[in-house]
Amino acid sequence: MSLHRNTKAVRIQTKRSDEMEHSTPMFVTSSFVFDNAEEMRGAFSEENDSNIYTRFSNPTVQEFIDKVCMLEGAEDGFAFSTGMAAVFGSFMTFLKSGDHILSCASVFGSTHTLLTKYMPKWGIEYSYADVNDISSWEALIKPNTKMIYLETPTNPGLDVVDLEAIGKLAKKHNILLNVDNCFATPILQRPIEFGADLVLHSATKWMDGQGRVLGGVVVGKKELIRELYLFCRNTGPSMSPFNAWVLTKSLETLDVRMQRHCDNAEALAKKLEGHPKLNSVKYPFLPSHPAYAVAKKQMERGGPLLTFELKGGLEAGSKFLDALELLSLTSNLGDSRSIASHPASTTHSKLSAAEQQAVGITPGLIRISVGLEYIDDIANDILQALDKC
Repeated sequence: MSLHRNTKAVRIQTKRSDEMEHSTPMFVTSSFVFDNAEEMRGAFSEENDSNIYTRFSNPTVQEFIDKVCMLEGAEDGFAFSTGMAAVFGSFMTFLKSGDHILSCASVFGSTHTLLTKYMPKWGIEYSYADVNDISSWEALIKPNTKMIYLETPTNPGLDVVDLEAIGKLAKKHNILLNVDNCFATPILQRPIEFGADLVLHSATKWMDGQGRVLGGVVVGKKELIRELYLFCRNTGPSMSPFNAWVLTKSLETLDVRMQRHCDNAEALAKKLEGHPKLNSVKYPFLPSHPAYAVAKKQMERGGPLLTFELKGGLEAGSKFLDALELLSLTSNLGDSRSIASHPASTTHSKLSAAEQQAVGITPGLIRISVGLEYIDDIANDILQALDKC
C-alpha cells in the first residue's frame, strides 16, 4: 500500500517485542548483549547490524532517525544531543584545516560564534554571503571551499534563500550543500529536493514542539552520513533514548501542529501589518516579504514565525515585552506556547552592532514564535502590549 509521508510519520516504529505493545517502547540502556563471542565479534567488525552501545546506536534513537529521513526524503541520518551538536558535527566531519566554508550571513547566534571564533582557531576559513543577493555568492567561492551552509528561513530575520539556485551553484562547483531546515521543518520544505546533500534540525524546536527535550539530527546521503557517524561515534554527541522517544512520538503530530502554527502565524501577520506602532512586519507568505515569490516556490506554507520592527527601537522593545500578559519570554522557540523575544539583546547579543545591522537585526526587532493558542488571544495580547509602547 502506498502511504503519504504524514501517515508514515505515525506508523513507522520499532519492531514489536514479545509483549506486543501498541505504543513503541523506550530502550533505556547503555549497552546491548550478545548470544555468543562470534556474534559480538561480528558486531564490532560491522559484519552484522547488532546494537553495541547507545553512543553508537539505539533502537529508539533509530526510530526517530528513520522518521526524519522519511519526511526529508533522505537516505540515512544521525541524531545528536542538541541542535548545535548537529551543526558542529556536520562542520567538523567534512571540514579540515585549510578548508573554507561559505555561509549565509544570517545564522543563529551560536552558529555565528562557531564560524567566527572557533573555526578560524582550527584553520578553517569562512565567508558570509548576502541572503538577499544570490548572484553574489559565486564570487565568494574559493578553490578550498568545501561546504556551503545556510538557514532558510533565517534566524531571526526570516530571510528566504533560494534553495534551487544555491543547489545548482553547489553542484556546479562540487561543494557540499548543508541546509538548516529547522524553521520550516520537512512538513513545509524539503531541501534535498533542491539539491541539498545534508539537512539538519534542532529537534528541540518544532519536532518536539512542546518545550520538553533537547535534540538535533542530520540526514542526507548514505555515504556522507557514514562519515558523520564515524566522527560522532568517537566524539560522543549522540542523542539519549529518552529524548528520542519523546521526539519520535512528537513526529506523529508534527503535520497537525505545523498547520495550526501556520494558520495562526499567517493570521497574526495580516492583523499586524500596517499597525501604527510598527515600521514593518515580516512573514514569508506576506506579499510584502522581499522573497515572497521564492518562499511560495519552495515552501508549502509560510511557517510558524514572524518578526516586526517597533518604531521606538530598544526602549519600545523593552516596554513591549514587559507589557505582555499571555506570551512567554524565553530563549526557546517552536513551542505550543507563543513566545516573544528580542534578538538584539538575547540570542544575537554576541554580534556587534554592525554585524546585527548587516543581517537585519535592529534594536526594535521582535521575533514571535506563534503557538497553538486561540489566535484572537495571541493577537489581543500583542495588540494591548503595542498600545503600551
